[in-house]
Amino acid sequence: MAGPIRLDHRGGRVIAACFAAMASPCEVLVETDDADLARELGSVAASEAWRVEAKYSRYRHDSVMAAINASAGRPVEVDEETAGLLRFAGICHELSDGAFDITSGVLRQIWRFDGSGRFPSQGQVDALMPRVGYGKLIFDPPMLAVPEGMELDFGGIGKEYAVDRALALVQQQGDHAVLVNFGGDLAANRAPAQGPWQVGVERPGHDGSARLLLDFWRGGLATSGDTRRYIEHDGERYGHILDVRTGYPVKGAPRSVTVAAGSCVEAGMFSTLGMLQGPGAEVFLEDQGVRHWCLR
Repeated sequence: MAGPIRLDHRGGRVIAACFAAMASPCEVLVETDDADLARELGSVAASEAWRVEAKYSRYRHDSVMAAINASAGRPVEVDEETAGLLRFAGICHELSDGAFDITSGVLRQIWRFDGSGRFPSQGQVDALMPRVGYGKLIFDPPMLAVPEGMELDFGGIGKEYAVDRALALVQQQGDHAVLVNFGGDLAANRAPAQGPWQVGVERPGHDGSARLLLDFWRGGLATSGDTRRYIEHDGERYGHILDVRTGYPVKGAPRSVTVAAGSCVEAGMFSTLGMLQGPGAEVFLEDQGVRHWCLR
């Protein structure tokens, strides 16, 4: 899972330590002239990203998630970190009226968001729906029972959690202005002396250009959207965010939702919950009192 760390001088007194994790380009921007320090802090963040990925990836046979999903209904004991993520997933499930659900992973067996026009039949959706539902889990910490045939997937919260963890660990190494960016999910402790961090939000589409340029000082920032993961069917575009109450992608949602909050986990939660509201995304986020940007 580990890989090389590359340094990139970004102008002023900012050095970026760049690496790959969780199928995303990652970087740690540090206000410093010391390249060795930037590499050291980047290594701290990268090690944490790789640890979280190895522990919770559903694509690894030796991960905690793989062991849980292979338990076939037998109760398993989970550690406190995993229990904390399960509790947070429960909060997201409640806030979304059941639309956010970490048991939705089995639906990926029929939904392939690769830009193609392959669209599941109603029968295929119906066949999997009995294997979905957070309420079907039996969670009495530290014991967890996942009914046979069901799967958990922390994909909706794992990267944001890793960002917050990485920033916390980097901050323990010294008092430097730092921004952690894992594939567009961000957290910063403060801005550098030259001014706020500049964060671009991509224009919906494939050109990679920025539609918005945000001044980012501290806290978390996360974006949910369908720029890269979608399918087109009968002239309609379907993003990758599934509503487990129907088994189908959410309809009428913005192309992307960006949220600023106190932490990356919180920002990621609200950006995803906003997308799950479909055409009501803006109203929902306004009601929650979070700063947000919706692009349609």
